Formats: sequence, structure tokens, C-alpha cells
Amino acid sequence: MGSYTIVMLCILFFILTVTKIRAKVPAIIVFGDSSVDAGNNNQVPTIARSNFEPYGRDFSGGKPTGRFCNGRIPTDFISEAFGLRPIVPAYLDPTYGILDFAVGVTFASAGTGYDNATSDVLGVIPLWKEVNYYIDYQDKLKASLGEKKALETIGEALYVISIGTNDFLENYYTLPQRRRQYTVDVYQEFLIGIARNFIIELHNLGARKISLGGLPPMGCMPLQRAQNQENGNDCMEIYNIVAMSFNEKLNNLTMELNKDLHGLKLVFSNPYFILLDIIKKPSLYGFDVSRRGCCGTGTFEMGSACDELSPFTCKDANKYVFWDAFHPSERTNKIIADYVVKTSLHKFL
Repeated sequence: MGSYTIVMLCILFFILTVTKIRAKVPAIIVFGDSSVDAGNNNQVPTIARSNFEPYGRDFSGGKPTGRFCNGRIPTDFISEAFGLRPIVPAYLDPTYGILDFAVGVTFASAGTGYDNATSDVLGVIPLWKEVNYYIDYQDKLKASLGEKKALETIGEALYVISIGTNDFLENYYTLPQRRRQYTVDVYQEFLIGIARNFIIELHNLGARKISLGGLPPMGCMPLQRAQNQENGNDCMEIYNIVAMSFNEKLNNLTMELNKDLHGLKLVFSNPYFILLDIIKKPSLYGFDVSRRGCCGTGTFEMGSACDELSPFTCKDANKYVFWDAFHPSERTNKIIADYVVKTSLHKFL
């Protein structure tokens, strides 16, 4: 056998191997909050929406879809990295159908959390209802693709979970009820219990490849910094300490459930340190501003307060780590998505 033939056979083997690996992840299925909501809240009577300008101004066609960003969100980039579509649509978006959702769908709702009391704050979709939508999705998938193909998609899909920040910033540290019931450490255990039951339920419904997302350095979000005037608008370290503590508990939960649930491949995807590094050293990543967002003054604005008429909104969001006072810019989302793909999700590629 000549050297040319051997080389061609090696190339063919590589192509077939990659094709086979890619086929193992036929879809991206997402649960969570505004970090991964692509517009479900557009169909919910809540103020937690972003389906208006200047949101989406850097999205394809300059369309405000309901993503809390100037462009794409992390799960869009993750989907693209897995060789699927460059966006993951919202399940409640009427412009998409089950054949679109068969390769990617998000049930996420901005403003929600593990705790039902968190979703009640802004009247958004609670986590248990996201699961109900997923069950409905399974039924539609089976009707469309047939039982065998649908079950294959359900079992081989990558499930991405990104939730928890609102439980602390929107609920525990803002409203008195949970603080009267729990210390912050006990509240974390309460949330971990919900996370455990949620993943077990997904496993019972057929999910096997799951990414459990950690909390960001939530004390360094522009909104929190703006409230920390007595410390020169620096990061609120108490929130960052809680985020790291909770992330450690999520990581331990990951190891526990991998042992307990047959066939489960659960990974912990941690955005904390990469985002903190971007915030602390923005110039190393090509950013100019990390202390405030692009929209409005960038200190308090998000959602309806992110006004297209604001004279303060920046011209180039690529220079800003944050888009509004709470959510990263599209460019930051891409960096974070690339990081979690390389550090945790690569196990599914």
C-alpha cells in the first residue's frame, strides 16, 4: 500500500470519526434565567423583557429578540461550537416550530431561579414550569420525528443549565422573607436540594449529558458596583464569596450525582474565574471598560431602563465587558462560551 493511499485512508477515518462524534450531540436543550433566555419572556406578562431596542442591535438583522444582550448569548455560541445552528431559539417563540427545536431549544426565563419565590418576584416562568414545557416538547418531538428518533435525540442531546444568580441578588439579598427563614449558608443548601431534584428529574426524563452552570462573580456586576459607593464602587466581595461557596457546592453535587445516577455524564461549567479575569484585566481581552455597561450610563440600567433614546449608550459594545448593568456583552459571552467548551463541554465533543 502506497504512502498516498495510507494518508487518504487516515483522512477518511478522521472524517468518519468526527462525523460520528458530532452525531452524539444532535441538539442543545437549555434551562435557566436571563443568561440563556432567547425570548421566552416575550410571551409572559412581566417587565423582565428585552424585546426592544437597543437590545439585539448587533444580532443578525439588528433584531431585539428577547436576549438580554446586544447580540448572541452563550448558548448560541455553544450550539455553533458543537456544529449545530448559530442560535438556540426560545420554546415560546411563535416564529419557530418543533423541527427548529429538534436541534436546539431554550426553556429559560429571565428573572427566574431555583427557588420558586425568585420567579414570583417578577412574575416569570418558574423552573418547575420550564420542566413542564420540556415534557410538552418531548411529546411534540415524538409526534414529529417518531418515537425512536425522538428518544435518540433526548438521550444524546446536551443539556445546559444556567441559573442561580437571581436567587441571591433578586431574592435573598433584596427581599426579607428568605433572610428571615435562612442564613445564607442554609439558603445555599436549600437551593442545592432543588438543583439535585431538578437534575434527577431530567435524568428520569431521559437526559444523560448535562452541563450544570456555576454563578458568575456577581459582586462585580455594574449594578452591584454602583451600589457600593462607600468602597469606591469596587466589587462587592460578600456576593463574590457567596458565589464561590455556591459553586463549590454545585461542583460537589456534580460528583455526587455522577456516582448515583446510572449513565449520567454531568459536568460543572464554571464561568466565575474567566469572567472575573476579564473584569479585572479588561485590556488583556481587548476591552476598554469593565466597571459599567454599554447601555445608558451603564450603572443601573437593564431591561426597560435600557433606553434606546439614552444619549449615554456607547457606540461600540465590543469595547465593553457588560452590555447593561447586569448582563455581559456579546463579545464577553463568546469568550465565556469558548472557555466552558474547552474546559468542561469538550467531554461531549
